Amino acid sequence: SIGISLLPDNTREPATLLAQANMAMQHAKHLGGNTLQFFTERLQASGLENLKLENQLRQAQEKGQLEVFYQPRLSLQADRLDAAEALVRWHHPEQGLLTPAYFIALAEETGLIVALGEFVLRQACRQARQWQLDGLASIRVSVNLSAKQLRQGNLVSLVRQTLEETGLPAAMLELELTESQLLDDVENAINICTQLRALGVKLAIDDFGTGYSSLSYLKRFPVDYVKIDKTFISELEQSKEDTAIIRAIIAMVHGLELEVVAEGVETQSQMDFLKDQRCDEIQGYLISRPVPAAQFAELLG
Repeated sequence: SIGISLLPDNTREPATLLAQANMAMQHAKHLGGNTLQFFTERLQASGLENLKLENQLRQAQEKGQLEVFYQPRLSLQADRLDAAEALVRWHHPEQGLLTPAYFIALAEETGLIVALGEFVLRQACRQARQWQLDGLASIRVSVNLSAKQLRQGNLVSLVRQTLEETGLPAAMLELELTESQLLDDVENAINICTQLRALGVKLAIDDFGTGYSSLSYLKRFPVDYVKIDKTFISELEQSKEDTAIIRAIIAMVHGLELEVVAEGVETQSQMDFLKDQRCDEIQGYLISRPVPAAQFAELLG
């Protein structure tokens, strides 16, 4: 990754020139690396905007601006809500309600994702336990893990401590990892997954089918659920290829004695097809968008 700034076009100060070249290099890395980028004023404005957003995100948790929303997952065989995916939202003071698409990549780059992930984990476990105590339902909460959390080294003890503090049964917590995260450091991922499973926690592979899916890896990971990515579901009614892929994934996952969850289900015909193929759970706008905890409780009522 190479960043370039020109003298005297951009500045005459050596330190500033170096800082600009560094900013351009960071942008080259952000684009995937193996490329070069020139410094521009637009890049500087973008960098300053990101810096501002980063500082605001650092304070967001202390100021109570973060909230966990829940998107229900429907069991197709039992026709009931069995689980909910915990998804963080940011009540930004100037920009309103922000979804993770606006700030998760920044959180990953800056390392803030570790604190953010811990916040969501604790909140979700606390909320699921509260629903139990309120007599509403025993809902399994699903929490996304980041690659940085996997590398931290204290993930297993954090999960154990959170379960003890909240009183949530381990089987009521599900942790989601993407294929790319699992394949980033296979042995480490298998080791951590094995320890988490020993706690009694459920594990899921998210976005299945979008990465370099390897069946040899899939059978080695001690997971319970495989989530079919929504890109396959969205084209279901128009694409014979996607229909064939979904059939194959469901058959394969069931052959490994795991359960299948389909994401991004938006129409009745998609749901009917998935039910015919014996998909275990579905998640998507057909059931509900992600909603605050109080609104989710109404869905359980």
